[in-house]
Amino acid sequence: MPNLTIDGQKIEVPAGTTIIQAAEKLGIEIPRYCYHPALPVAGNCRICMVEVEKQPKLQIACYTPVAAGMVVKTTSPKVLEARKNVLEFLLVNHPLDCPVCDQAGECKLQDYYMEHGQYDSRLASVKVKKEKKAFSIGPTVMLDQERCILCTRCVRFTDTITKTSEFGVFDRGDHSQLDVYPGKELDNKYSGNVVDICPVGALTDKDFRFKCRVWYLDHTKSVCPGCSMGCNIDIDWDKSRPHTEKKERVMRLKPRHNPDVNNYWICDSGRYNYHFIDENRILSPQYLDKIVEWGEAMERVAETIQSTKAERIGVLASAQLTNEDLFVIRKLFKDTLKAHVDFRVPEKPGDSDDFLIKADKNPNTAGAASILGAQADAQTIVQKAKQGELDLLYVFGHDLVKLFGKETVAQIAKKTKLFVFQGSNINDTCGYAHLNLPSSVYAEKDGTFTNCQQRVQRIRPAFFPLGESKGDWEIVSFVAGQLGAPLSYKGPQDVFDDIVKTVAGFAGMSYEKIGDQGMILKK
Repeated sequence: MPNLTIDGQKIEVPAGTTIIQAAEKLGIEIPRYCYHPALPVAGNCRICMVEVEKQPKLQIACYTPVAAGMVVKTTSPKVLEARKNVLEFLLVNHPLDCPVCDQAGECKLQDYYMEHGQYDSRLASVKVKKEKKAFSIGPTVMLDQERCILCTRCVRFTDTITKTSEFGVFDRGDHSQLDVYPGKELDNKYSGNVVDICPVGALTDKDFRFKCRVWYLDHTKSVCPGCSMGCNIDIDWDKSRPHTEKKERVMRLKPRHNPDVNNYWICDSGRYNYHFIDENRILSPQYLDKIVEWGEAMERVAETIQSTKAERIGVLASAQLTNEDLFVIRKLFKDTLKAHVDFRVPEKPGDSDDFLIKADKNPNTAGAASILGAQADAQTIVQKAKQGELDLLYVFGHDLVKLFGKETVAQIAKKTKLFVFQGSNINDTCGYAHLNLPSSVYAEKDGTFTNCQQRVQRIRPAFFPLGESKGDWEIVSFVAGQLGAPLSYKGPQDVFDDIVKTVAGFAGMSYEKIGDQGMILKK
């Protein structure tokens, strides 16, 4: 383990560590364009040059391995002058269109110029114009060749991560330009990641382009609900412009680094799966065709339960719910009422690959299995309801029309005394349910999901629930209160603390210990 000194601070790191990695361990950020920790080193941008004692020339920090006794200076006058020169070189042919560039506010060319450039341009000649300006290169991404600084991060991403090799650098000298290969387009399942790793405004996302300036955004740590992988994400939402025409709150989803789950990446399916947060929502409790107050809705559920034997109550929970939601469902319907409860509906497996995308499109199947177990069978519950053997069917989020067909759901509506649908978005089942209850989406919830690795991960609320919707655990607690058996939870953390005491796999966990990276369920 070599010892070295960086900017006067001593550190010991494993052999093979590069200077830029060692500096990061000390909290020293060395500027970089081409360097990305998850991609092969290219060493072509030269912005990360540092001064190493006894070396006659500056060295690039991304490629130079540390050595015992090495003394590195990252901000010496010689280094700062070199960075200024690199920036001047990169900007020779770069358009000065920051006021209209969608990358403004998160552009490293802009940032480093303000930190290290600040020179008077010596350029008197006309800039070299590229052939194409802001053109589509696939279903999700636009390319502006003039803004590209040829760092080749996108080239290496498609060569080594997706192995689809759409990008190349063509021509030579100051006429070099990034493009997709002739006859190809950027159309792979992870294409949006090239926008995240582009350090300038060359690659922009069609979905986010010109939608919102980044300084209007707030960021909330969460987990993608698109499949059982549970990729870590940031929800970027508009915190200051509720007056926008569409009243959209979520502007985009970005991957959040977790080396044990998704590293730096997410799939496009997960990236663009956010419009349901603000669209097609159930906003108020509704009994038949009438909007009702929460109190009246809860009374109807409670009255039906009180007049019904346990064996005539069926509950279809969902692996889309958090561990906290599922545990409260277990407490009321399974432990207290002894009703039939299951979450395993017959869903068709989705697409999958050997990277991040899983066929199970639920974020919490592992959590549901550990909390609810397998006491009942969802298909049997549905058949009982259809044959008139249940008085109450309580469904969480599932579209039974899609799963079992219209005829079955119509029979359920006819044969049951009360058919309850509790969910966030309108689906075909809502039209058959007697009572529709609006619940929160994951971006409005505090709680946890357990992914396919058995990793328990936190989700956090970005904003308040839309309309009159409530958290699923809150609604079930409301029902319990109406039945005279209140659950004494003040919030999701209280529920989680009870899970930790009750469900063996969660022993020793807490929200604090789970943190941003998650914890593995105990066997």
